[in-house]
Amino acid sequence: MQSNLYLIPNTLGSLETEWTIPQNVASIAVKLRHFIVEDIRTARRYLKLLDKNIDIDGLQFYLLNKHTSSEELSNFLLPLKSGQDMGIISEAGCPAIADPGAEIVRLAHNAGIRVVPLTGPSSILLALSASGMNGQNFAFNGYLPVKKEDRIKALKHFENRSKIENQSQIFIETPYRNMALLEDILNNCHPLTCLCIACNITLPDEYIVTKIIKEWKGNLPDLNKKPAIFVLQG
Repeated sequence: MQSNLYLIPNTLGSLETEWTIPQNVASIAVKLRHFIVEDIRTARRYLKLLDKNIDIDGLQFYLLNKHTSSEELSNFLLPLKSGQDMGIISEAGCPAIADPGAEIVRLAHNAGIRVVPLTGPSSILLALSASGMNGQNFAFNGYLPVKKEDRIKALKHFENRSKIENQSQIFIETPYRNMALLEDILNNCHPLTCLCIACNITLPDEYIVTKIIKEWKGNLPDLNKKPAIFVLQG
């Protein structure tokens, strides 16, 4: 019997699922009994949002994070190999996109298991589509370096690449370092380079604004400890 590994999207922080999670996705998710997750507590809470009557204690969760060993990863596939469907649940947005899960997906492909991506919100794509920047040629660069000098070097590299290739450069930062990142952008990028700041996407206080660097100076939003996406184009 063919088993399926479902890639189950999560909300981007909202406690309401109707706007961002299609009903057919919710219907598939709550019928599964095996889940690979980054945090068991938040995964259980999310499934309860999808179906308040779900039997949470009857579900099996497999913890996937930076401490998970290669041997454990292989064992995660055992239900799939026995013909049972499984789901990967992201902490926010889509699994395996700036999120753990890609290794499991690769192992599933290697084992001949069908991988089924389900529709849901991606903060990366939502930010790009709302930025007004090039959606035909773009690069997602993940997190910037922690050290200030390395971060500035990376910013200059992305800005230069965006000018040469007409390519939108997308990146994220750990929320508590957002304001330091913005100061580095303002102090080191060209005044006419465009910057989109997209914060708390799909939430009630959603903030998505694009300006050139010189227009941002002295007029920055407070992004401290808030999830944000940054899009840069020279």
